[in-house]
Amino acid sequence: VAASAGAAPAPQLVLRALAGGAVPVVARLPQYEEALREGELGLLFEPRDAVTLAAQLERLVGDPQLVADYGARIDAAHPDIEWSRVAEQFEGLFEEIAARRHGNGRPDVQQRVARRDFIHVDLHMHTDHSPDCATPVGTLLDTATRVGLGAIAVTDHNEISGALAARGLANGIKVIVAEEIKTADQGEVIGLFIEEKIPRGMTLQETIAEIRRQGGLVYVPHPFDRMHSVPDYEHLLDVVEQIDAIEVFNPRVAFAAFNDEAARFAAKYRIVAGAGSDSHVAQGLGSVMIRMRDFDGPEEFLESLRDADIVRKRQSLLYVQALKFIQTRGKK
Repeated sequence: VAASAGAAPAPQLVLRALAGGAVPVVARLPQYEEALREGELGLLFEPRDAVTLAAQLERLVGDPQLVADYGARIDAAHPDIEWSRVAEQFEGLFEEIAARRHGNGRPDVQQRVARRDFIHVDLHMHTDHSPDCATPVGTLLDTATRVGLGAIAVTDHNEISGALAARGLANGIKVIVAEEIKTADQGEVIGLFIEEKIPRGMTLQETIAEIRRQGGLVYVPHPFDRMHSVPDYEHLLDVVEQIDAIEVFNPRVAFAAFNDEAARFAAKYRIVAGAGSDSHVAQGLGSVMIRMRDFDGPEEFLESLRDADIVRKRQSLLYVQALKFIQTRGKK
């Protein structure tokens, strides 16, 4: 009997019972239902329903044929739940994941950038060309220089005019023209090193194709932050081979676990890890920086990012969000 109310289910105990030929009687929890194939291999009762539990036990005690029928089904299921079968399934799953993992990059390009000086980079920020930001381009550039950034990616929402303006005004700081694009219903994706505005509202695959057409890099921001518009896990898996880099640290996420989940996903598929302040106010710049070798163009950038370090600074999310609210209201 597995009578868990759901707080700490133990499906492994149910599997052990099946291996021993016993007929389990379990609470109707998803883990137990899966183990018993929706009741094919044992009896169920609603959690905390002691009356039905007693009735199911009484059925087994009073009906030898019922026990024999379940026993025959359990015996027939044994080949599917033996450890050898489970090991084969895990091996198949590992091979499937390994086949989708990214490679180790371009050694020739890595050797070239390895001779460059280190710079600090921020890959996610906004200007007043985004509807939810009031930071002028000039202020952004001045602040980026003051906090020691050597390169920035300006990633306004569904717009590249701010990034183009920043590149035109930049003096001593490298500006990557980028755009944070809202897809139809699969979250946001950033195109790095693009030259033409990409319209919002396309599918994730169509948006990625347009980034690629322009020779840009596909960068997925805050991929598991449920407080933002993000692609679900299945959509990410659909395009995992087409993602060039993924944001594993964003200081504006509400819960650190969202960043941790992104880091695990990046490591699982060997996707290059990036980070950015996602600054909507100038004061947010420098809250996280990437220490990487200087680069020229998307190819060198990606290989430099592959071996980069993420440098974090403590920053009050409440403080930065309050500044964003005040400045954005003043913009209206």
